[in-house]
Amino acid sequence: MQEEVENRTLTLVVSGTKFTGRLMKAAITKYLAHRKEKKLQKQKNRDTPVIPHGKQTVKQLIGQNQGVSNIEITDPSIKEFEKIARKYGVDYAVKKDRSSSPPKYLIFFKGRDADALTAAFTEYTGKKVRKAEKSERPSVLAKLSQFKELVKHAVVDRNKRKELER
Repeated sequence: MQEEVENRTLTLVVSGTKFTGRLMKAAITKYLAHRKEKKLQKQKNRDTPVIPHGKQTVKQLIGQNQGVSNIEITDPSIKEFEKIARKYGVDYAVKKDRSSSPPKYLIFFKGRDADALTAAFTEYTGKKVRKAEKSERPSVLAKLSQFKELVKHAVVDRNKRKELER
């Protein structure tokens, strides 16, 4: 970055030696007009409201006037769903309902995102099912410790037999 600034300055100085006074003045006024235009454009972009995407508050989601639907999730690991929803580009809001003993999560989403949310939700449920199947299997370390105990308690015949076969 610093090198670019130095090169630009150097280019202006080299080009500036070839200029007359009037050309130098015209170049500077053009440059200042360009800077002013850029500044106005930046200010205009700042004035337009930015539409949020992804996770939002319920108020922001409703404020977009595109219709809101919701789904209820009782699973406490909501972070996994949020990761998948970001992957599918769904605009959503999560609200925790503490009225029941295991807290429920209400996921609000735009009406136009219904198909994307359905795909995200099927992937989420598939992931949860695979995780449940995986947890049912005993771990390799548990199996190994079990076999170690069996080997410890196994009776080993350590007497040497000297028999001659004929």
